Amino acid sequence: MFPRLACCSRLPSRTRQLHVCPLFSRAMSQTKFPLTRSHGKSFAHRSELKQAKRIVVKLGSAVVTRGDEGGLALGRLASIVEQVAVLQNQGREMMIVTSGAVAFGKQRLRHEILLSQSVRQALHSGQNQLKEMSVPVLEARACAAAGQSGLMALYEAMFTQYSTCTAQILVTNLDFHDEQKRRNLNSTLHELLRMNIVPIINTNDAVVPPPVPTSDLQGVNVISIKDNDSLAARLAVEMKADLLIALSDVEGLYDSPPGTDDAKLIDIFYPGDQQSITYGTKSRVGIGGMEAKVKAALWALQGGTSVVIANGTHPKVTGHVITDIVEGKKVGTFFSEVKPAGPTVEQQAEMARQGGRSLASLLSEERAEITCRLADLLIEKKDEILSANKRDMELAMASGRLSLPLLNRLSLSSSKLNSLAIGLRQIAVSSRDSVGQVLRRTRVANNLELEQITVPIGVLLVIFESRPDCLPQVSALAIASGNALLLKGGKEAANTNKILHQLTQEALSIHGVKDAIQLVSTREEVEDLCRLDKMVDLIIPRGSSQLVRDIQKAAKGIPVLGHSEGICHVYIDADASIDKAIDVVKDSKCDYPAACNAMETLLIHRDLLRTPIFDQIIDLLRTEQVKIHAGPRFASYLTFSPSEVKSLRTEYGDLECCIEVVDSMQDAVDHIHKYGSSHTDVIITENEETAEQFLQQLDSACVFWNASSRFADGYRFGLGAEVGISTARIHARGPVGLEGLLTTKWVLRGEGHTVADFSEQGSMKYLHENIPVPKRNFS
Repeated sequence: MFPRLACCSRLPSRTRQLHVCPLFSRAMSQTKFPLTRSHGKSFAHRSELKQAKRIVVKLGSAVVTRGDEGGLALGRLASIVEQVAVLQNQGREMMIVTSGAVAFGKQRLRHEILLSQSVRQALHSGQNQLKEMSVPVLEARACAAAGQSGLMALYEAMFTQYSTCTAQILVTNLDFHDEQKRRNLNSTLHELLRMNIVPIINTNDAVVPPPVPTSDLQGVNVISIKDNDSLAARLAVEMKADLLIALSDVEGLYDSPPGTDDAKLIDIFYPGDQQSITYGTKSRVGIGGMEAKVKAALWALQGGTSVVIANGTHPKVTGHVITDIVEGKKVGTFFSEVKPAGPTVEQQAEMARQGGRSLASLLSEERAEITCRLADLLIEKKDEILSANKRDMELAMASGRLSLPLLNRLSLSSSKLNSLAIGLRQIAVSSRDSVGQVLRRTRVANNLELEQITVPIGVLLVIFESRPDCLPQVSALAIASGNALLLKGGKEAANTNKILHQLTQEALSIHGVKDAIQLVSTREEVEDLCRLDKMVDLIIPRGSSQLVRDIQKAAKGIPVLGHSEGICHVYIDADASIDKAIDVVKDSKCDYPAACNAMETLLIHRDLLRTPIFDQIIDLLRTEQVKIHAGPRFASYLTFSPSEVKSLRTEYGDLECCIEVVDSMQDAVDHIHKYGSSHTDVIITENEETAEQFLQQLDSACVFWNASSRFADGYRFGLGAEVGISTARIHARGPVGLEGLLTTKWVLRGEGHTVADFSEQGSMKYLHENIPVPKRNFS
């Protein structure tokens, strides 16, 4: 016999006017992509889940039902249906294993019973005074029988909104253990998938016996269908599915029962790890628990299907949990048979934190020794570093994916390494008076003294692109400030980053704090790293404005230090020197156009138009092959103007700039406040009063007078190096060096003092006297 099958009676019209959600609209506008994969081994890494062609989505009872267990969670189901439809219309083959028939039937039967009771009571009493009514305990099989049709009708109505057809299949154990029925089921499912129909499968709870403990799940060919976890696993293996997504009411698998103090979510679970975890109680509804889910998941994994267990009830993630999993994002627990050789990023973060605490406890002289040793290693191992960098350059040029400015950033040279070593030694000197510095002392009362001292921030996460020289710079600043460090470099610099990190750990080893700086080499997505809010205290992006914006958007509860754009202005005042103007403009724009401190907009005082200084500046830009975009006012003065700028808030990052005309210094300040990014802005003038007004009124992180915007750099400021330039208005601003990586803590020393001592009836009075802070003297 064929399994019980109920298919929608007709395919919905493709021309019908539908109300479609934005997520689905975007997916439909994308071209379907071919997905071909021969089923064999499961995926080894999350990033490979994008290749999944055939996907089973299992919806647990807690996902389908409301919290009060009185009916279905309609809003949650609607978002899940939308995601399944999105993936189906991408060319994937989607199947759903769903619970909910019992809950749907229970709601329906309760309503019928209450209605029936109210009618009988009204007829019996002849009055409208009804007694309190009670609903008898409803048998689950009866509820399932009453709810199956309604549940399927709901799914059909929802999927119709996305022009997707569905079919219902009810199964029991016999459909898998009877060879003929198993083949019939397999044939039916394949035919439905071939016709682009989404099968919706459930155990036939109206006829199945109550579940009893069995000794199944022992091998690939033996599994009893006693809940929807085992059904989904059996179905996934039977249909050679690439991925099984099991949604429940927990975030995933924990190393101890969720809710306990030390419980940690397991990102990747391996078959050999089941002995290291303990299980809590089962879900609030349903007949399976986490142990059953894990056993079913491992059984499916052994059969060649990848598995992810995730939360399908969280209101903030339900709307994209399925699509996030398929995109390879770190959601829930991923089951893998391939265990990486190194530690996970979570383990690296914990190692870094412990190592960072040891690093912070060292004497400042010892931290300085580590930094100086790293500077020496950059020179001693120069040939090895340049050899690794050469391999990266050759691979990057062969791929053709990097632009010329990014290739220049990737490249190292002997002179760059020498400059790095000099900068590191500057940091070593400045680090002798950093951590533990007393900023203020206060005598709160007699024998009660308060100190404010500098301390490390904690664990820093630095994400950088195409800039291997960033690694030793940031490492030196972390060492000097006593901070732990997680580094995530671009894959284009993998070889260079690897040897630079090895040298950094070699330097740290002289005082036994090797683990304080970790290089993330696993396949972690940047967005996943930004979710380590319990392990990372500050994120510092080093790269393109797009990278910074992406990180600022992705960071969940972690502060981000940096700037998303470097729209730097140079204003040439009416009293400017011709020579200074030409020199500053040339250096600001042409020295390194891709830098965040390069000039992007040139503001010119109106009185300078059609004067020698204006003509020479235009000639300079043309000679340097700088493409000019005319601002609206500048274009209005010209008969034949360059291309008019699309936006006055543009970071070109190349030999391009905007020219605009202003009426005064105040007009220039107003323009910069409106269109700038608070990074670095310059005035060129010989009028000291005008210059000082510009410097005082402008609230950018760096404001210069008669000097190139390219001076906005930690090394050029004498900081030794920088972790980046911040345009934020709290904590650190401008080039962030050693001081920007420190915070403070308050230390109070007393002798049994209590607040009650200072009450009206108390015996003590507040003094709040400032105590001079002794200056440290380091040779």
